[in-house]
Amino acid sequence: MPRRSVRRQTSINSAGKLAAAIGRHPREFVGLIMAAVAIFAVISNALFLQKGPHPAPIFATQPLLKRDAALPSRLQAVQSTPATETSDQAKLIINIQRELSRKGFYDGPVDGIWGAKTDAAARDFIHVAGLKTSPEASDGLLRTITMSNVEPVNTAGTSNTVPDPIAKVIAPSKRVTAVQRALADFGYGQIKPTGVFDPDTRGAIEKFERDHRLPVTGQISDRFVRVLAAMTGRPLE
Repeated sequence: MPRRSVRRQTSINSAGKLAAAIGRHPREFVGLIMAAVAIFAVISNALFLQKGPHPAPIFATQPLLKRDAALPSRLQAVQSTPATETSDQAKLIINIQRELSRKGFYDGPVDGIWGAKTDAAARDFIHVAGLKTSPEASDGLLRTITMSNVEPVNTAGTSNTVPDPIAKVIAPSKRVTAVQRALADFGYGQIKPTGVFDPDTRGAIEKFERDHRLPVTGQISDRFVRVLAAMTGRPLE
């Protein structure tokens, strides 16, 4: 028999055996085919489809975890610094409030908060002392208040130590009465037109100055009177 015929007969026999095996175990054959396809897809993805070197991402995760583990300690250090600064600033404001209260410029709570009352008291002290500095909480302001002997302006508009240039504006009771009426009419507090410059009048003036972006002094200055008169449309003299 020729060799070609032998080979052809062998191939036919092998194909027949394979077909018989598939016929006897069709599920196993399908599972084998699917496993082969899956293995081929994984190999193709690893060799041709990934952008970076494989398996570099696996080894990169460990140093990233170490770097992230150091974050909490640094965050704690950052968070602890503002707390210390806030505490020191509050202590400084408390000392300033105490000194201003001892000098008679401040009658509010000693709470370490630089509020409107503390700001007004600091401005009053700076004005009466004739200083050229900003009313901000600082060690220099605290030392100046502690070493100073000035006293606040009394209700008559005069000081026992330093003459007050605003006293001439506050002294006339008619002008104070007109200001009190105008402020009350335009919703700046329930002020009684007594002609006496009291804390309620001062608070209403400060609120008016803030609303109209004026320097907050709490005093009946010429500039305040001009702005208030222009808003009300009536003279305040």
